[in-house]
Amino acid sequence: MSHDQPQSGGETPYLELLARGAAADAYERPVLVARADGATPETLAALETAKLHALRVRAELEGRRRREAELSALYETAHDLAGLRDLDAVLAAIVQRARSLLGTEVAYLSLNDPVAGDTYMRVTEGSVSARFQQLRLGMGEGLGGLVAQTARPYATESYFDDPRFQHTWTIDSGVRDEGLVAILGVPLTLGSQVIGVLFAADRRARVFEREQIALLGSFAAHAAVAIDTANLLAETRSALTELERANEIIRDRSGVIERASDVHDRLTELVLRGGGVDDVARAVSEVLDGTVEFTAADGEPAGADGHAVRRGDDWVATVAAGGELLGALVLHGHPALDPVDQRTLERAAMVTSLLLLARRSADEAEQRVRGELLDDLLDAPDRDPRLLRERAARLHADLDAPHVVLAARVEAPRTAGAERESADRRRLWSAASHLAATGRGLAAARDGGTVLLLPLDSGDSAAALARRTAKHLGGALRDPVTVGASGPVGAPAARPGAVAGAYGEARRCVDALRLLGRSGEGAAAEDFGFLGLLLAGGGDGRSGGAVEAFVRRTIGEVVAYDGRRGTDLVRTLDAYFACGMSPARTKDELHVHVNTVAQRLERVGRLLGADWQSPERALEVQLALRLHGLLSAMTR
Repeated sequence: MSHDQPQSGGETPYLELLARGAAADAYERPVLVARADGATPETLAALETAKLHALRVRAELEGRRRREAELSALYETAHDLAGLRDLDAVLAAIVQRARSLLGTEVAYLSLNDPVAGDTYMRVTEGSVSARFQQLRLGMGEGLGGLVAQTARPYATESYFDDPRFQHTWTIDSGVRDEGLVAILGVPLTLGSQVIGVLFAADRRARVFEREQIALLGSFAAHAAVAIDTANLLAETRSALTELERANEIIRDRSGVIERASDVHDRLTELVLRGGGVDDVARAVSEVLDGTVEFTAADGEPAGADGHAVRRGDDWVATVAAGGELLGALVLHGHPALDPVDQRTLERAAMVTSLLLLARRSADEAEQRVRGELLDDLLDAPDRDPRLLRERAARLHADLDAPHVVLAARVEAPRTAGAERESADRRRLWSAASHLAATGRGLAAARDGGTVLLLPLDSGDSAAALARRTAKHLGGALRDPVTVGASGPVGAPAARPGAVAGAYGEARRCVDALRLLGRSGEGAAAEDFGFLGLLLAGGGDGRSGGAVEAFVRRTIGEVVAYDGRRGTDLVRTLDAYFACGMSPARTKDELHVHVNTVAQRLERVGRLLGADWQSPERALEVQLALRLHGLLSAMTR
């Protein structure tokens, strides 16, 4: 058998023919050779079957090659069109080619304006009239308007003599200025949409042949695609520019997002394993490539509504919970902070507040124990000093060292209801308990406020401790807190009864501050000068009796007159001195007529004597009025 003998069912020779792209008649040779060699009917049948399969494969390959050639030609055409990058260049090329193909004197192109509902002249070639170049045609007006409206080609050998078109003065004037006579217009269509009209025109009568109309129509179809391609290219370039800008933003943000993800994982791990505030600060420092530290509340909010704010070269994020300022996370030396990094700092502050709340929950039990110990010192002075020392030692407090008793009250707005006042008292007790725990002291809720027993360090004073406490508590609550302090109490464990007396002194200081209009401040009896005798000595009554005698001697007649007659002479005196001894301003303060003020002051003069407004007497009267107010507040 020759080398053309079919093998393996007869497929091999046909695979070779397919591989070398043989002509169709070559596929008969394997059958002829086999028949000449005396092949069996079965072999010949197999070859025939293989031949049919091979011819089908060849036809499929030929079809694919043909489609590939067509696509190649289409690609070359698109490449030529795509070479015109600018839409104006595309339109100019279309008009130039149309004029050249049809050999006309003028060619021009109008595009539809979907907003205005008309078509306007966009590009002209061979035109010399400015009016013609600026024409706008309404749908159905003139030859071009009719083409745009009907999406069909129209030709006229003599425009002005053709009654098929709606002639308007504007259009006819433009055509006459240009001197056009014969005009051919074909639609530029994309699908079923007309986007404009392509024209060829002469300044003499001319009949446009069917082939010319078809040629311009075919070219118009390609021209429409070219216009669409130019528009798409412009849109694509714009989209690519936007994508490049978006990619730049994504690249810029990717590092920040990775850092945010890293800090999220770290903070989650910290919460799960019970980390502390310092652990959070270290984790955020590494992620933000800076130095982050936690600072305790200093009385001023670090940021607004939980947002990080810039302060100089630092960024500060508030650590707060339930309206209470706990402190802040401060990122140092990082003035240019990305918004995502700002959010990272804010989330770290939120995690810090959660950790502090968790720690506070654990501390509340200890705080209640501290409160119970202070209650015993105030209410049960007969407790065994040894047991008091043992209980204090378990709370890391030393009741054999000098201490100061402080009374604190939060200053809620006058319009606050009972619910607000109750919430303020709870917040005050919580903040005071935290302060006592960190300062090795005791705290308890009492008499609508909070009482604290804090150690007095060497070189410190009760007044300074009161001021620091008022500032700290006011900052934590974001509301004014008034704090009064007693004098030092040496070894409270050895003298439990002294704590109750010191608490009374501290409360009198609070009352004095509020009466003097100094709410939100802290002070001890030593801050009040002569008034301090009343505040510090009120417990035994000796100083208090002297003060009462001074008040009776100085303004007693006025006070007694008010008591008998129900008048407002004392209140009038207070307003008179507060208004700089001006009757006009006093009447505004009291909302009465100036004659009423004069009459009351005349009555005061008869009761106190004619010289009551002399400098010496006026000073005594003002001091007596202030002491009278303090005595009245303490006896209520």
